[in-house]
Amino acid sequence: MRIYTKFRIVFGIVLLYVMQGCTSILGLPAEKEKSMMGEITPYTTELRNLPLPKEKIVIGVYKFRDQTGQYKPSENGNNWSTAVPQGTTTILIKALEDSRWFTPIERENIANLLNERQIIRSTRQEYLKDVGQALPPLLYAGTLLEGGVISYDSNIMTGGIGARYFGIGASTQYRQDRITIYLRAVSTLNGEILKTVYVSKTILSTSINGSFFKYVDTERLLEAEVGVTQNEPIQMAVTDAIEKAVKSLIVEGIRDKIWGKAVDVPAKYQQIVDEYNAEQKISNNRLVGNKYPTNDRQNVSIFGQIEANKVRGDYVNPKTTIGGKLGIKYFFADNFNLEANANVFTLENENIISKTYVGAELNLEYLIIPKFKLSPYVYAGLGSMFSTDKTRYKGQFGGGLEYLVQKNLGLRLSSQYDLGFTDDWDGFVNGQRKDQNLRFALGINFYIGKK
Repeated sequence: MRIYTKFRIVFGIVLLYVMQGCTSILGLPAEKEKSMMGEITPYTTELRNLPLPKEKIVIGVYKFRDQTGQYKPSENGNNWSTAVPQGTTTILIKALEDSRWFTPIERENIANLLNERQIIRSTRQEYLKDVGQALPPLLYAGTLLEGGVISYDSNIMTGGIGARYFGIGASTQYRQDRITIYLRAVSTLNGEILKTVYVSKTILSTSINGSFFKYVDTERLLEAEVGVTQNEPIQMAVTDAIEKAVKSLIVEGIRDKIWGKAVDVPAKYQQIVDEYNAEQKISNNRLVGNKYPTNDRQNVSIFGQIEANKVRGDYVNPKTTIGGKLGIKYFFADNFNLEANANVFTLENENIISKTYVGAELNLEYLIIPKFKLSPYVYAGLGSMFSTDKTRYKGQFGGGLEYLVQKNLGLRLSSQYDLGFTDDWDGFVNGQRKDQNLRFALGINFYIGKK
């Protein structure tokens, strides 16, 4: 009994060391870290690399704040922490500095600034007896920036996948939130709104988990778990969106000629304007969730695929065989097409029968989201099967996924179920159920027509 107790203690110590080693392997924090400089976003570098203006623009920001009033979502009661950081004005001023296009002036805490200047004047008068030397005047802004974070949408997209077999399992989950900001430039001369830009940014959270659950014997259970969760920092997402908005404001201001003397030679900035216009053209077709619908699918396509077949007939021990299919599709609408194909497949039962058929099918197919690169589809139709003895007829239905790997070329993964009108595919009639066939296919679809 003592030996068993000692063994359990030793096993526990070893397990702790193994778990500590796993934290290092998985990149999990095992000890405290010292302070470090803040991370930058991809748009920080883009702002710093913008062509410089002839002269900087003096700009003021009074308030650029969270206008959503939203709190962090919580599964365990109320959470009174705000979903959006409250220092967005500071983030915007830093982005303006990084761009090197603007001279930001203090306006968020203007009362503090004016109060300090009054203290300086009082000190000079009372102690230094210096009443002749006045403070230099404050800079005034020709342009004001207004706006804020106007929405925070939680769980705009969620999903996951997992599997478990005999106590061993793994799963992964993800969630997307989204923030939206508006930024506008206002002329202090006449109050005209010179330009308004709108930027959105998704926030990704992912989780990967694995578990092991098994009885070693009737009295002992072995259980283990491992998992990693990663949440994109909201502060970084807000910074990314604000920096993108500042860049958009600069480029659209160059394009629409609102920056005046700051842009001396327009040709100097033509490249970034062209790049921005191309990005904007693509973005105009974007849907929620950073999905870009495409319209590369033309009205005619030819396709070919390799199929795995398995008969469901009257004999036992059906075998999986390999066949193929070639065909053509005609799209008479964005979602619908008529398909005609020729195919060959073999029905085989181990050590009993093997019979090859040449078939032809006519199907009506429905492509569910044709303007997306990845689209599910379903279809149904009628077909015929030719062999050496006679011709047979059937119905079929199926579905799958198509992904456009490049323009006009789609990769297809599908399954199909054949329903026979007779029970003699294998030469043997038995019972009331007609013969059937199950297919799984992998193929390509090449679009060649014009819309």
